[in-house]
Amino acid sequence: MTDPFARHPLAGLFNHLTPEQVLDAVEAGGRRCTGRFLVLNSYENRVWQFELEDRSWVVGKFYRPGRWSREAILAEHAFLAELDAEEVPVARPLELAPGETLGEVAGIRFALFPRVGGRAPQELDDEQLAVLGRLLARIHNVGARRNAPARPRLTPTTYGRDNLRLLLETDAIHPEARAAYAATVEALLQRIEPLFAGVPVHRIHGDCHLGNLLWTPRGPTFLDFDDTLVGPAVQDVWMLVPAADDEGRRQRDRLLEAYTGFRDFHPGWLRLVEPLRALRYIHYATWIARRWHDPIFPRTWSQFGTLQYWQHQVQDLREQIARVDRLLDGPPGTP
Repeated sequence: MTDPFARHPLAGLFNHLTPEQVLDAVEAGGRRCTGRFLVLNSYENRVWQFELEDRSWVVGKFYRPGRWSREAILAEHAFLAELDAEEVPVARPLELAPGETLGEVAGIRFALFPRVGGRAPQELDDEQLAVLGRLLARIHNVGARRNAPARPRLTPTTYGRDNLRLLLETDAIHPEARAAYAATVEALLQRIEPLFAGVPVHRIHGDCHLGNLLWTPRGPTFLDFDDTLVGPAVQDVWMLVPAADDEGRRQRDRLLEAYTGFRDFHPGWLRLVEPLRALRYIHYATWIARRWHDPIFPRTWSQFGTLQYWQHQVQDLREQIARVDRLLDGPPGTP
C-alpha cells in the first residue's frame, strides 16, 4: 500500500521522536521542565504532557508532518484565540515567544497548551445537553465571523470523491471489493450532493465527539481543534449526539432547543445527519490508509486492507444509502 505521508522527508523522525527532542523544544522558549512527562494517546499527532519547574503542567502537540501547512495550523490557533476571548471554554495555545504560538523542532511543528483537568463524559443527561447546546451555538457564532481559507471544507466532493480517488490510487481497497466499494460510494454521492445545496457553512470544530470534551467542576471544555474545518453546523451537532435511534433524535432536539436560544438552526439541516455519517465512514477509511506507514496504525487496525474489512465498509455504506433513501421519501424537515 502506497502511503502519501510515508514520502514526507520528516516521517521517520516524527515516528521516532525522543523525549530529549521534545523536552528541548519545550524549553527553547525559556520554560524549564523537571524531566517528568507523560505520553498521551493520540493517533494523529504526538502529544506529551510535561511538568515545569513551577510544578504546573503543559501539553505539547507535535503535528504530523505534511498534514497541515503553517497557515492552516495558525488558523486553528486563531479560532481558539477568538473563542477564548469570548470566554468559550477551550484550551488556547500558549505563546512560545511574543505573538508566536507555533514552534519547530528539527522541522516538526509543535504548540503548547495548558493542561485541562476533568473527565470525559460517556453519556449526556438533559442538563448537560442544554449546556453543550448553548456553548456549541457560541462556538458557531464565532466561527461564522470570518472565513478560514487555509482550512479544509467539508463537502461531498472533499470527503467523498476526493477520498475515494485516494483510496483507489493507493490500492488500499482489497481487489475483490474495489469495484463494489467504488460503485457504492458513487451511488451514495449522487443521492446526497443535492442535499448540501444552499446549506450555510462556516468554521466548526469538525471532530466534536465526546472524546474531545472534558467535564470540569466549572462545566465542559472543548478540546482538540486539530480538525477544524469549514462545514455545516449540523456536523458538530450529530457528532455530539450520534445515535440514530429515537433517543438520539430526542437528545438532538434537546441540544438544539438550547442551541437556538443563541443561534438559528433550520430544522431542515438535520437531513444532513445520515449523509454526513456516511461521509465520515469514507473519510475514516482514508485517514487510516494515509497513515499506514506509522507503526501504530497496522498494530491498531490489523484488519484494514482485508477483504472482510472492505466488505463491511460496503455493507455500512449500503445501509446509509437505505437511510438516505428513506429520508428523501419523507416530508421536508424529516431528520
